[in-house]
Amino acid sequence: MIDPDSLPSNPGCYLFKNTKKQVLYVGKAKNLKKRVKTYYQKNELDAKTQRLIDTSTSLDFFVTENETEALILENTLIKKYLPRYNIRLRDAKTYAFIRLTIDTFPRLMIARKKSGSGIFYGPFVSAQERDYILNFLNKTFRLRTCKKMPKKPCLRSHIKLCDAPCINNIAPQEYQKRIEKTKLILNGKTKHLLKKLVKEMNQLSQEQNYEKALEIRNQISAIQRLSEHQNMQREIKHDEDILNYVVKDDAVYLMLFNVSKGIVTTKNEYVFEYNPDFYEEFLVQYYSEKPVPPELIIPQGISSPLKDFLQKKSQRKIIITVPLRGSKKQLLDLVKKNIEGVFFAGAIKMEKLGKQLGLHDIPQVIECFDISHLSGTSTVGSMVQFRNGKPDKNNYRRFKIRTVDTIDDYAAIREIIRRRYTRLKQTNGPYPDLIIIDGGRGQLNGARAELETLGVNIPIISIAKKEEDIYLPNIPIPLRLSSKNKALHAIQEIRDEAHRFAIKYNRLLRKKSMIS
Repeated sequence: MIDPDSLPSNPGCYLFKNTKKQVLYVGKAKNLKKRVKTYYQKNELDAKTQRLIDTSTSLDFFVTENETEALILENTLIKKYLPRYNIRLRDAKTYAFIRLTIDTFPRLMIARKKSGSGIFYGPFVSAQERDYILNFLNKTFRLRTCKKMPKKPCLRSHIKLCDAPCINNIAPQEYQKRIEKTKLILNGKTKHLLKKLVKEMNQLSQEQNYEKALEIRNQISAIQRLSEHQNMQREIKHDEDILNYVVKDDAVYLMLFNVSKGIVTTKNEYVFEYNPDFYEEFLVQYYSEKPVPPELIIPQGISSPLKDFLQKKSQRKIIITVPLRGSKKQLLDLVKKNIEGVFFAGAIKMEKLGKQLGLHDIPQVIECFDISHLSGTSTVGSMVQFRNGKPDKNNYRRFKIRTVDTIDDYAAIREIIRRRYTRLKQTNGPYPDLIIIDGGRGQLNGARAELETLGVNIPIISIAKKEEDIYLPNIPIPLRLSSKNKALHAIQEIRDEAHRFAIKYNRLLRKKSMIS
């Protein structure tokens, strides 16, 4: 039995344990007795805390000199015991790096993990942004992309995208100069590089080496366009971290932007179970492993011991900013928008879709069907499944049409609907919340007739191409939504994925047919 009154009133850390003496939770306190008492005096605890109290059979504690020491000790104990009720800092996603190899003629490549030889840049949050930078650097500085250098020039050399180091068409020293420029860009030092290139171009012009000067000028123009491509740039001279979070359904969705002199360099996403002390617990765990920047922009204040901890870790003065208005408040709001976009975008789209179609419940699972053929040959059907607004590729299905030999999309749709939901009915499989058919009124009526024959009642709609009319059962006039309507965007996204999946299978069958 845990007796809070037996605890001292000193600062320190407390450890809840179960019958097997496993540490379930580590907490810190300014006053150990008062803090632990709160667990037993509250009339209503959240579900997670109640489970902790119900499963805890003993309590251990450490007394410290002050709250700052307790905070540091808490972080050490969490790392040691990995208690199940403390937050675990695991990234919600993993992002790729750009790797610069160590060779006589180095090349750039994508690396999924920061391991092995070479220099790593990133991680890059956006794959599109990463690929843009990678292609830009290869094209601008004409770097080699081949894994193993061939014995003769490849196509990239002939179209002036590579200077063919494979046949010693460029000296290692000249190639290395390009690599140094590449490093400056990847390190975000574009202004420094531009000054250097302008000076180099002017020097070449004075020497009347106009061809080389033109090449440098093209590089300058390309780098200036790249700088314009970078977003969220502000004129500041120090680094910042911007943090915000959303608490929903007993979970914390937290995002932290690392900003280097006004430019967002990386974004870290975390999801963990809610507990009342998650905010400061996160900051301690995160900054015990990562450098503390000169400024933190955060949504709420922090305790004096945590400030002391960050100050000691940084070994310099740091600014803690909790903005209520202005540009920094806009940055906090931007982080929150990113949280909503990353974690809740699908749910928001489905909510809007449900309202637009007049459904009683938000459609969590949607199945969409399409038919593909080439002049009536190799006719196939596809079914894609979206769960919470995102593709669930494990539940994609494809169908080789068995009962239709001619061009008859209506009959083909009826067949795949019949096969799909006969199987689900026989196996008591869960039905989707909504069915989407790629087609018009005829395809919708055919699919609906099959569902009625099977005795299956699932909301169903169809979307016709060109005008993007949406057909609903028993409503003669199609629904036309604005091109900016998010519900329409959701339907189009799901329909386009079904169309892509059907075409892919149709091409596979035609390829097999041609080979045979």
